[in-house]
Parts: sequence; structure tokens; C-alpha cells
Amino acid sequence: MKSENPDAQSAAPLLPELLSPETQCPRGGASVSGAVFNVSTSMIGAGIMSIPATFKVLGVIPGFILILIVALSVEITVEFLLRYTNSGKAVTYGGLMAESFGKIGSVALQVCVMVTNLGAMIIYLIIIGDVLSGNQSEGTLHLGVLQEWFGIHWWNSRACALLFVMLFILLPFLLLRSIESLKHASALSILLAVLFVAICSAMAIHAMWEGKTERLRLVPDFANGVSFFDLFTTIPVFATSFGCHVNIIGIGCFLNAAVHPVRAELNRPSEMSSAVRISLVLCVVIYFAVGFFGYLLFGDSIMADMLVNFDQSSDSVIGSLLNDTVRLSYAIHLMMVFPVMNFSLRANVDELFFPRKPILATDTFRFISITSILLAFIYVVAVAIPNIWYFFQFMGTTTVMCLMFIFPSAIILRDVHGISRRRDKIVAVSVIILAVGTSLTAISSNVYSYMSKK
Repeated sequence: MKSENPDAQSAAPLLPELLSPETQCPRGGASVSGAVFNVSTSMIGAGIMSIPATFKVLGVIPGFILILIVALSVEITVEFLLRYTNSGKAVTYGGLMAESFGKIGSVALQVCVMVTNLGAMIIYLIIIGDVLSGNQSEGTLHLGVLQEWFGIHWWNSRACALLFVMLFILLPFLLLRSIESLKHASALSILLAVLFVAICSAMAIHAMWEGKTERLRLVPDFANGVSFFDLFTTIPVFATSFGCHVNIIGIGCFLNAAVHPVRAELNRPSEMSSAVRISLVLCVVIYFAVGFFGYLLFGDSIMADMLVNFDQSSDSVIGSLLNDTVRLSYAIHLMMVFPVMNFSLRANVDELFFPRKPILATDTFRFISITSILLAFIYVVAVAIPNIWYFFQFMGTTTVMCLMFIFPSAIILRDVHGISRRRDKIVAVSVIILAVGTSLTAISSNVYSYMSKK
């Protein structure tokens, strides 16, 4: 069924060509528990690796409080989107932006989604490179799995290892025309992520039992180089962690790169609100657990990518095996998620630059060209800038802030359906001010820190 609003029709619904109207938002009696699972899965991603590093800056107590604040802000803006989806004819996030701001709104959303997905895929590849070939930061060299097993050689350097992964592991998945073909890879990625969290927690508890954990700071250490403005640089990491994998598509439904329609399968809109709240609580628990246990294991030596720290030598074969299992399980998890994210990115790039061309999946040359160009760009950036902190900072202060906070609040303030209450508009203005203020402060702090090191 076509929308009567021409602007809404021109919106960018993320993977519009890959899903038919019948399969985009199928109606049914899906359970709230199933919705919670899908929403939680879409939220938990590579951002989990940098949570412990934020605890080093913030301390445990402020870290937990900030996780709660970001989760609450996400819940507020999701409610904004759900309410407006129920009130208008738009069936996509892009449709909501088109209803409120016309073609410019939908294109702005699409660009933000593309940049966010591209940044996420670069982060994935950097983490995979860290696992296989290690990383060096602040004069400390951390070996990768390949270097520990075979020694340091040219063929297991970051550039060579990632090139092998790109050509022989990722590329075959990326050339699949149907996203349905990746369902088993997605299921495996979820199991590996759960395995990672379970092993990390068990290792930290065992270290506590043996008294080998590091000393924790409960509050920021302002006496030893941490400034008040440094605290703001952690907010983009939390924002990206909650929002990097969240695409609001269909009738307000969450999709993991446009695979699992959630909200439209529920009988009542209120059920989706409950599912989001429960999912946010679960994510808060998981993020705090990983941040706390990771910081407990490695203390102030924690890296921006926690997996790098698992190269530490162990006094037992089992310990070394667990270290390698933790790293490899999450690296394989990211390899399985990478192609799924690529479907969304590739479809959006194609729609933005070739809006009047045939469906991407039927044009072999365009399909392979876009895939190859994106893959080459991601590879070059991941090799040239092997630090995920920079990308979390960039996305968390720009596109993620727009997608998660600024755009939903702007829809409320625009109020094309006349349903926003005075309280809603006050909250929306507050969210925008906090988002913009936080972003500007974080950017200024990062620039100042960078310039002072020169």
C-alpha cells in the first residue's frame, strides 16, 4: 500500500529493495520475550569492548550512573518515535523524518545511518586485526593470536592478516544476494557473543577468588591527569554502544541490520514499549558487568579494545586457552555480523547514488562494484587507523547523537500531527541541548588533548 505523502514515499527505509511489503513488517502474535531478545541482540555490539576503558576514566560508580542516564535517554527518544509512528502514515524512521522535514529529513537520516554503519564495520575490522595481529599503544606491544602461535612474521602482520580475512572469509558472505542466507551466521554470532561475556565474567570471578585482580577506582582520579572535560569523552562510547546496532525500521520496529522485524509482529504497541524497557535493563546489566569485570581484570592497563589485553601470559595451559578462546570467539562473532551490517550499508549507498536504477541485487556489475569499493575503503582505514576509540568518538559525537537523540526530539518539536504535549517539547529541547552540549564538549576535549600531545 502506497503512502499518500510523496515525501514519505521518497524516504529511505533501509534495505527497501531487499524486503517486500509483506515481509518488512509481518503481522502476527509474536511474544514480548521474543521482541526483547531481538532488541537486545541489536543493541549489543562492538561497543562492549570499550566499556572497561571508560571505567578507567570515570571510575566504577560514575560509570554505572552514566550507563543508566544514556539508557534512560534512549528509552525517551524511542517512545517519541513509537508515538509518532502510531499517529501518522509513515512506516519507517525515514518516513517519520520525511513527514516532518520532507526530502531533506529522510536524506539526512539515510546519510547518518550510512556513516554509522560504515564506522561500525571499520571498528569490527580493527578489533579482528587486534585479535589476530595485536596492537601497540603508548609504547606497549600486545601480541595477537597468530603472533603468539607462530611468532612475528610479515604474513601475520595486521595488513596481511586482515587482507586474508577480507578476501577469503568476508567477501564470500558479502557476495550473497539474499540476506536470508546469513541467518545461520547471525545465530552463531549471538552464541559467540554470549560465550564471550560468560568467559570474561568467569575469569574475573576466578581472579577475585585468587586475589589477583587489579585495584578499582570508584570515582575519577582527578589528582593524576584526569580532567573534568575528559569525562565527557566517555559519553560517545556509551551512546555508540547503545545505538550502533540499532536501526528503527518498519512501524517503529527494531532490526538488526534489517533482519528481524520486531514491533510490527506484536499485537499491541504498548508491548513494544515494554520490550524496549526490558531490553535496556538487560543491556545496562551486561554493559556494567563487562565494564566492571574487564576493569577488575586489567585495571589501568586496560586498552580501548579490551580484547588486546587478553594477550597476557598465563601460568597454566587452561588460562592461555581461555585467553585465546575469549579473543577468537568475539573475532568470529564480528566476522559473522560484518556481512549483515554490509547489506544495510550497501543498499543505502545504492539508493542514495542510484535512486532510479534497477534493484541492486539484479545488477551484477553495480552489486560487485559497490561491494568492492566499500570493502576496500573499510580495509584501508582499519589498517591506517588501528584504534577503535577514535571511531567511537567520531560517531558518538555526530551521527549516533543525531540518530538516537536529535532527530527523534526534532520530530517531537516539529509536531506535524499536533500530538506533542508541553512536557514532551520541554523534554525534547532538554535532550537536544544535552546531546549537542555533550558532543561539543567531547570534541573540544579530544582536540585539546590531541594538540597538547604535539
